[in-house]
Amino acid sequence: MVSLIEELEAREAAARVRVEELEAGIAELTSRLAGEREAWSRLRVARETVTEVLAELAGQDVAEPVTLQEPVEPEVRVVGAIMVPHWREGLTADVLPDVYRDIVEVIAPASGPMQAKQIVPRIGLPVVTGKIEGTRGKLKRLVQRGWLVEDQPGRFAPARPVPGRGIGEFAER
Repeated sequence: MVSLIEELEAREAAARVRVEELEAGIAELTSRLAGEREAWSRLRVARETVTEVLAELAGQDVAEPVTLQEPVEPEVRVVGAIMVPHWREGLTADVLPDVYRDIVEVIAPASGPMQAKQIVPRIGLPVVTGKIEGTRGKLKRLVQRGWLVEDQPGRFAPARPVPGRGIGEFAER
């Protein structure tokens, strides 16, 4: 008969093997992801360069200027890596990962700046310290990337007012 300690040691060893296999898989996927991101980056730079050259040529009265359609940022779903692009003209919240998009969509119609503790229940999370602090981190990232502003500490609002509205008034979605 096997002792309880021996059984626990066997289960621990099996769990350790599973964890090591998963970690090896994650390392391989991370390496592949880095390679694909590099290829994507090179293609994006090439497209932007070609677009600039064509725009310059169009200014020199080229017979038929070629216009390139601006691609939509691809949706990346990777556990542990969230892509929050810097805001630029023409981007909508649709390019953001789900939780970031939810945050922007909650703040956009607000009559004034909002705090993380006001946003958490509106995006479907329980109002507990961990979720509030996690959301605050996401709000800070959205500020860094130009999607939101933090005029007062802890109070967040959309970075751009809707044309035709007064200061502090933002569009309803």
